[in-house]
Order: sequence, then C-alpha cells, then structure tokens
Amino acid sequence: MATVAGSVLRGLLRRQLSAQIQPLLSFRAMSSVPEQPPASHSYETLKVSRVREKVFHVELNRPDKRNAMNAVFWREMVVCFNKIAQDSECHAVVVSGAGKLFTAGIDLMEMGSVFVMVEGDDTARKAWNLRKKIREYQESFTVLERCPKPVIAAVHGGCIGGGVDLISACDIRYCTQDAWFQIKEVDIGLAADVGTLQRLPRIIGNQSLVNELAFTARKMMAPEAESSGLVSRVFQDKQAMLDGAFELAADIAGKSPVAVQGTKVNLIYSRDHSVPEGLRYMATWNMSMLQTEDLMKSAQAVLEKKTPKDVLYSKM
Repeated sequence: MATVAGSVLRGLLRRQLSAQIQPLLSFRAMSSVPEQPPASHSYETLKVSRVREKVFHVELNRPDKRNAMNAVFWREMVVCFNKIAQDSECHAVVVSGAGKLFTAGIDLMEMGSVFVMVEGDDTARKAWNLRKKIREYQESFTVLERCPKPVIAAVHGGCIGGGVDLISACDIRYCTQDAWFQIKEVDIGLAADVGTLQRLPRIIGNQSLVNELAFTARKMMAPEAESSGLVSRVFQDKQAMLDGAFELAADIAGKSPVAVQGTKVNLIYSRDHSVPEGLRYMATWNMSMLQTEDLMKSAQAVLEKKTPKDVLYSKM
C-alpha cells in the first residue's frame, strides 16, 4: 500500500508541476563563440568580452606594462563591476590578465606621486585626504565582492602586491602551474591596505602562514597555493586554465540566478557575522526568495531528469 500511495503522490506532483511550469521550460544552447558585450564596456585598462551565454571575461589589459595598476585602472574596476552587477545578461565573471603574467601590482612609476603629493594645509588635512584616497582604492576590489555575480580569478605567472588584494576579493581562484603569489607591500615600505590583510586569513585559515607571507614578501608557488586553499585548481597552462574557468562559469551561469546570487550574498554576510546572525539573515532573505518561480521550474526539471541548464530562468 505504501508503495502504491507513493507512486500516486509522485504522479499527482508530476502532473501539477507540469501544468504550472511546462510552458515556461525550454532548452538553451551553450554558445562557445565569443560575443562582444554591450558597447558601454569600453575601457583603457580592461577588456570585457562575452565568452559563453551569460558569462563575461574581464581581462587586465596592459600587457606591455605587466598589467600594472595605474590610476585609470582603479577607477575603471569600479565602473566595470558596478555595470556587471546590474547587467541581467551576465550571471558569472572570469577575471584574468593579458600577456605574460596576471599583474605586477601597483604602477609605482605613475602612482607614487598620488601618495607623496597629498593635498592639505596641515598634517591633519593631508591625513584626511589620504584616508579618503585609500578608501577609494579599497572600493576598486570591494566592488568584486559586492557584485552578486560569482567572480572567478584565473591567474597565470606572477600575481604580485595589488594582484593578491584583487583575487582575495574573488569568489573562486584558479591558477596555472607556473603561477606565483607575493604580498609585496612590505618590500616597498608599506602595509597592504586594499584587502589582502583582511581577506586572506579567512581564505587560507592559517594565520601563521598569512603572517609569514605578509612579513617576508616571499613568493608562494602554485602547489603551496593549492594546498593552503588559496586556489582550488591548478592547470598545466593558461589556455587550459581559461577553458576550465569558462566551463565553471558557464555551469554556474546556467543555474537559477535567484539561487546563485542569494548564495553569494549570504556566504559573504555569514563570513563577517556570527552563526546566529547569519541564520537570522538567511531566514529573512529566503522568506521572500523562496517564493520564486525558479523553485518550481527546478523541481520540474528534476522530475523530468533534466539539468538546470535545460531550464529557462527569467533574467535577473
């Protein structure tokens, strides 16, 4: 009797879900042909392209300068990712570097004067203006974290100084076997001030190792980066890494944006709050988000033995 009852219930659920959802389902082809995103993404230091359906590729694009971070770069990062955050045609992002390495970090030749020649009539006013400038630069990477779309860093060659700040604000990190990471700031007479010291301990979970890297500016090679948890995968070369990153991004982009973006928001909130606070925030979040039609669409796909990529979710 239990078996018969279970079969009846499953049949009723299948018919009910089918009647409600079937008209909304359709198959989508994953295009691997690069397509340029909206013309609004035009920058001096960044190159933005659409590499899969709902997947954007953001390249640090100063290869002749080893992708060093100049004043224009810091501004364009904020503009670029604020636009991506609001773009319903993008559900996941891959960030990489053009040329021989990911980035050499801050462009000292151009940026040195920004910190030396600070405006202000006295020490207090100079300090106030310098703090304001530092906060602006911090925003250039915090914008990655605040963007609700998952951001995947794909690192090849050197990832130096500000590059570590950048990838620490990303959600997932891949690298090549020749990649290396260096918190370089102490070697140029300052403490890293745009995110590494705040985010890296939470990523690696080994305060002793973070302290060693930050105090000595020694290089962390790819095998150690993987074993410590800084990166989740190591690839033979840059092309293999990019292919892997694009495939991962496409997989993420094919799922419900309500589910994926809600997951990112709550992961970051829970990182910065206690477990009880995180649970309360999650309950408040889902009291509205559980009412999405994506839930019924996904349930229907499971019953029909389909995958999330076979479901047509509304834009978000």
